[in-house]
Amino acid sequence: MHSLDLPEPDADAKAVSARLCALIAEEIEHLGPMPFQRYMELALYAPGLGYYAAGAHKFGAAGDFVTAPELGGVMAEVVAETLAPLLRTQAHPTVMELGAGSGALAADLLAALARRSALPDRYLILERSADLRQRQQQRLAEQAPDLADRVSWLDRPPEAAFDGAIIGNEVVDALACARFCVDADGLREVCVTLANQRFQDCLAAPRAGLAAAFEHLQRHLDAPLAPGYQSELVPELTPWLASISTCLRRGLVLLADYGYGRREYYHPQRTRGTLICHYRQRVHEDPYWYPGLNDITASVDFTALAEAGHSLGLDLLGYDNQAGFLIGAGIEQIYAHLAELDDRQRLRLTSEIKRLMLPGEMGERFKLMLLGRELDPALLPQGLRGMGQRQML
Repeated sequence: MHSLDLPEPDADAKAVSARLCALIAEEIEHLGPMPFQRYMELALYAPGLGYYAAGAHKFGAAGDFVTAPELGGVMAEVVAETLAPLLRTQAHPTVMELGAGSGALAADLLAALARRSALPDRYLILERSADLRQRQQQRLAEQAPDLADRVSWLDRPPEAAFDGAIIGNEVVDALACARFCVDADGLREVCVTLANQRFQDCLAAPRAGLAAAFEHLQRHLDAPLAPGYQSELVPELTPWLASISTCLRRGLVLLADYGYGRREYYHPQRTRGTLICHYRQRVHEDPYWYPGLNDITASVDFTALAEAGHSLGLDLLGYDNQAGFLIGAGIEQIYAHLAELDDRQRLRLTSEIKRLMLPGEMGERFKLMLLGRELDPALLPQGLRGMGQRQML
């Protein structure tokens, strides 16, 4: 491993990474250079070895990165304010959370919905990591013991349709992406090979799915991407969205993540793409540094997400940055009582709200998209009806 300005993993962590490296290397030796998308899938999700599959503390200040729900309960309160009017109109509502992380959002959201008399009959958590599932169960047992019996865990989306809501916080960015490069001869796919006992990039002819996704991308840009341009695509975005949303009969899909509309994502000056890695609150750009020990992620193309939703019969109800969403959902009314709190509580909440809303923090970089199926927009908070900056798509 070459040197980066990162804390050195301990011996046990290195041993896990070494086993994952051996697994990846064996596949490359048998099948030849591996598409980066396959490498990322293994690095994140290989059973017992991948980043999200092995036991390590990933979320919060002591982990590798901090998500909005980890800051406190503010995001859960605002999401509850968004969902409550819908859930109260349905006879047997269900909420399904995708990839619930530490369980912070689930615990806080259930409590916030209870305060609004809008508890769903069921709260489903779609979680592929056994390690994270155990952590979520423990957190809910500790923080929401009276509500934990409403929660169940799934390996795959339910077959039976339900009414209610599907929510996902920083889920789309964790989908394994394909990386591409444009050269003088056209599209090339970034693959992974092994040289001098180290993984490294190489270029190959693109797979059919990537070629089709790239052709669609090129048709919808103002100008073709120039030779030398590198970036990412998720060819399976529509099948993924179908897999998690087909079960929704009537209701809302709320997805929060960091990313851009298509024109900004593939801006001519963004020539190196958006792929980054997280390790112990540090960001770096080497996805081959101790595979399995750091998160690998790419920003979300929200235009592609909206197009995928449209193809599946989901209406685009809103798209905005996180600050715009929080204002539209009524954060000012929810926390109108701040002046009545003691100094410590007021300082804590004010600090959390600033981190969620300020442009230099999460307010601009993170976006929220609302998709609906047979959903009356009047069931959304008034400030979210027709929400946001759709021209950014």
